Amino acid sequence: MLAYERIRAEFAGLPPDAPVRLRKQTSNLFRPRAKAGPGLDPSGFDTVTHIDVEARTADVGGMTTYEALADATLAHGLMPLVVPQLKTITLGGAVTGLGIESSSFRNGCPHESVVEMDVLTGTGDIVTATPDNEHSALYYGFPNSYGSLGYALRLRIELEPVQPFVHLRHIRYDDIASCADAIARLCAEPEQVFLDGVWFGPHEIYLTLGTWTDDAPYTSDYTKDAVYYRSLQSRTEDWLTVRDYLWRWDTDWFWCSRAFGAQQPTIRRLWPKRWLRSDVFWRLVALERKYGVKQRIDSVRGKPAIEYVIQDIEVPVDRLGEFIDFLDRQTGMSPVWLCPLKQRDPDATWDLYPLDPSTTYVNVGFWGGVDLPRGESEPFHNRAIERAVADLGGRKSLYSTAFYPEDEFWAAYGGPAYELLKKTYDPHNRFPGLYDKTVGRK
Repeated sequence: MLAYERIRAEFAGLPPDAPVRLRKQTSNLFRPRAKAGPGLDPSGFDTVTHIDVEARTADVGGMTTYEALADATLAHGLMPLVVPQLKTITLGGAVTGLGIESSSFRNGCPHESVVEMDVLTGTGDIVTATPDNEHSALYYGFPNSYGSLGYALRLRIELEPVQPFVHLRHIRYDDIASCADAIARLCAEPEQVFLDGVWFGPHEIYLTLGTWTDDAPYTSDYTKDAVYYRSLQSRTEDWLTVRDYLWRWDTDWFWCSRAFGAQQPTIRRLWPKRWLRSDVFWRLVALERKYGVKQRIDSVRGKPAIEYVIQDIEVPVDRLGEFIDFLDRQTGMSPVWLCPLKQRDPDATWDLYPLDPSTTYVNVGFWGGVDLPRGESEPFHNRAIERAVADLGGRKSLYSTAFYPEDEFWAAYGGPAYELLKKTYDPHNRFPGLYDKTVGRK
């Protein structure tokens, strides 16, 4: 409890009009933010404090990375119900934002496996929120609040058992309609444990089906010379250790490492293996954003201006084809990640990111720079994507840039519920509001 006392004392010591934030070493947000003060010290909230093997739960500090969390639980033959793809995503970040992975078609998002959480609120109080106590409104309103209602200091989460290996089958589809039909069917099959896919182009799409196994004839290693996403095009099946499966996307930041030359064989042989990590590539992006070296070189070479389109959206599976066709016409981006999602508890209502519990959605992830037509500027592509997602009955994650007008934003992201939560748990606006933080860049 010393960490609780310390952070409360730090909060109380801030000037009453000072904005409050956590001092973090890493970030997986892809939107610019205004500079802030030094922030609260989160040390003491970055470890797994207890694992109950019998109850299959873990008590975890909100600043604990999924890399540390997975290592701790795998030692007991268990894992979180959903492990987002990047090692430095924190549990608190995935719950107050949105996490997703290949188990989400059966387990939903990380916030759906939270049993209870201790939250530092804007009044300086620390409250415990559960689905059925006096703070249940905060429990159901915390996901997608992005630190605008408070910070999760401790979370108790559910775990599930693992086996040593994951057997993968890569199935190719020649059109997105057939792929969407397969997703709808496969999500209903009880033997499926993991399911995601990659769209390489209109006539080359792969779904990867994962199942547990105690034995493997071999295991592949995609942490060194080989690149995981390219294996989908050359293999029909594969085996990975459970840990390597969880982090199969982290080594090359999905496919984004190619922007740094890290997939070219000569460069890859020289690239230190400890630097084949998503957080290293993220730092390189941050340096480019700060100094704009590539942007200046491209300008001198006469290349068109680009708009960064770094987004994850969800659309109902029966509208997936329409969205992919639109995205291809609008941006020409490839590859594109596909990850099915269905709400785990059909009776729950997550106020700031409501999904139809009877609908299977597909998360579509696309990340990169897109040429702007002559005379256009940001947010030409991003705003078109926001409109298309809304038209197709979908949702867009707020970890990256957003450009919604305020009325449109609150209609999509739980305006009345959020207003009540803000008045209750942050009446003096010590935390930036959700719209200001995600659209206004505060």
